[in-house]
Amino acid sequence: MNHRPSPLRRLALVVFAVLLLGGGSLGYVLHARHRDLPTAAGDGSFSLAARGLYYRDSATGHVARWNGTGGPPATGGPACERFHIAGERALCLRKLPGVPARTQALVLDRQLREVKRVTVPGIPNRARVSASGNVLSWTTFAVGDSYATTAFSTRTSILDLRTGYLIKSMEEIPLTIDGTRHHAPDVNYWGVTFAHDDNRFYATVSTKGRTHLVEGDLRDWSAKALRENVECPSLSPDDTRIAFKKKVSDDPAAPWRLYVLDLADMREHPLAETRSVDDQAAWLDDETVGYALPGGEGRAGGIWSVPADGTGAPRLLIPGGSSPAAAN
Repeated sequence: MNHRPSPLRRLALVVFAVLLLGGGSLGYVLHARHRDLPTAAGDGSFSLAARGLYYRDSATGHVARWNGTGGPPATGGPACERFHIAGERALCLRKLPGVPARTQALVLDRQLREVKRVTVPGIPNRARVSASGNVLSWTTFAVGDSYATTAFSTRTSILDLRTGYLIKSMEEIPLTIDGTRHHAPDVNYWGVTFAHDDNRFYATVSTKGRTHLVEGDLRDWSAKALRENVECPSLSPDDTRIAFKKKVSDDPAAPWRLYVLDLADMREHPLAETRSVDDQAAWLDDETVGYALPGGEGRAGGIWSVPADGTGAPRLLIPGGSSPAAAN
């Protein structure tokens, strides 16, 4: 008896093998599958359902929640090195053991159930969830571990939960700088932030020794540079302003200062925080920006806040915290 598969079946097997082994550098479709096992949960009593300011507690490495009333924070959340929450989803980045460095990007719902799990190369660095919770992005350091040096390389991914489509690396997005299509092997993206339409995004791109703020379009798969010297943008809740860190010094110990850019007229102003901030700031509300500072040299480490209009003074909110994200 002839057991050879039919030509149609052989073609199906070849296609399956290609899909299984392939994936490409631009992206591929992940099959959405909701998992009911709370694999990321801490002590079982913590959830992401309540309103408050979520953050990573540096003492435990776990996510906690502060309600702003002066009482003790809710603790016992998942262990993450970077964290963000918005809408009905949260993103938890974990460094996996072993060499070379790998990061696990864990997508969770408000009940701490696992929605998606992706493993990528590098060290956890930036995490962002769109306001709806539908689109997520993360950045890892592939080489080096600081933006203050030139010896670093990043890898930034975007995941669309509506389709399951994962862009493994943004580096192949068609990029326009000064009106010209830009091609260069040294292009690095990081610090993505999303508009409310889940299509427009902003990010930092570095190439040929310069950093640029880019505005991108997911549907058109394109990005264009808007201005130089803008890093780690964070779009305001009303989609009109961007908080960012600007390089103001060549001193590697204190190169940056926080600014806010008005997208309507492209005017910028410094915030009252004069210390160097190496963080992707988070908008705590329409008028307040939050960010993390390390401790040391007489400085209290933790999550600080400052008015977005450049007035006032920095205020310490949560000692020893990082990755702040306000959730309603």
